[in-house]
Amino acid sequence: MLTRWLSADFPRSRVLAALLIGLLLALAFSPFLFPGVKALNVAAKVLVFVVLVASFDLLLGYTGIVSFAHTLFFGIGAYGLAISLTHFGPTWTGLWAGLACALALSALLALAIGLFSLRVRAIFFAMITLAVAAAFQTLASQLSDFTGGEDGLTFNVPALLSPSTEFLEDPFLGVSIDGRLLCYYVLFVVALLALLSLLRIVNSPFGRVLQAIRENEFRAEAIGYRVVVYRTLSSVISALYACVAGAMLALWLRYNGPDTSLSFEVMMDVLLIVVIGGMGSMYGAAIGSALFMVAQSYLQDLLRVAHDAASQWPLAQDMSYVVALLSPDRWLLWLGLLFVLAVYHFPTGITGRLRKS
Repeated sequence: MLTRWLSADFPRSRVLAALLIGLLLALAFSPFLFPGVKALNVAAKVLVFVVLVASFDLLLGYTGIVSFAHTLFFGIGAYGLAISLTHFGPTWTGLWAGLACALALSALLALAIGLFSLRVRAIFFAMITLAVAAAFQTLASQLSDFTGGEDGLTFNVPALLSPSTEFLEDPFLGVSIDGRLLCYYVLFVVALLALLSLLRIVNSPFGRVLQAIRENEFRAEAIGYRVVVYRTLSSVISALYACVAGAMLALWLRYNGPDTSLSFEVMMDVLLIVVIGGMGSMYGAAIGSALFMVAQSYLQDLLRVAHDAASQWPLAQDMSYVVALLSPDRWLLWLGLLFVLAVYHFPTGITGRLRKS
């Protein structure tokens, strides 16, 4: 059954296979292996970004479409859930209604953008999508009565997924078995199914046509494939998965605002993760998301420890510039350095490098 889903697209590297299995087990048992609120939040963000990055890689890595509007559909999914649960209350009806409306709106917008813009080549299409995403972010910020404006929306989720719901009176292995834990495993199952289904899509005949378009658009059109149709379908499918990722984030945070799901910083994070993990590989989305989220969340803590240790050196005053570089406030500098090193040593991404070794 698994072979059928993967369509024989196996890691083809023992190291990569070990990393993927380790990541799967780490995420599956994260609440018990890494107790604490921060660790669970990091694991949940990894699950969200696995879906978001994999959906973007369907566009960039498999179809060759450079789009800056991906956070638009991510934000629609998050806002759809937030608005619905705010107006209908913490009910399952509100949750499913919000998700359904968000998916429908994402599909329609992706179709419209595809039909009107995919005939435009290269950078011009990227600029159009960037303008659409910026316009939507501005709209979400100004419609305060509907979207909460800059403050966003804080809402409650169905009681079954709420932290106040406890299924066991006593903790199991030091972890409270409550609605928050159930919510995490809902995200885990959705992320796993989304990744497997995307693997199936990219390894199907449809996915191979997308790769042919990426390699040589004119040749694909010459042999009879309607390039605009395939590119539009790829945009719609990618938008639907990004919408699901946005709904996952809103469900976990129980909050959504413009900076949470619509900011350009989110788009930049997605681009970095695709490059680090490797374009044209769904496995790269998983590996890259895990590495980036862990680095982003814990690099400041590591620098704080290193800074405190360096401050105790006997020559700390003479090497004050080194101590200053280790300040937690400079974590973005070190994150950028790590990114440069990753690109230098893994020009085809981690997945691409491991598959060639």
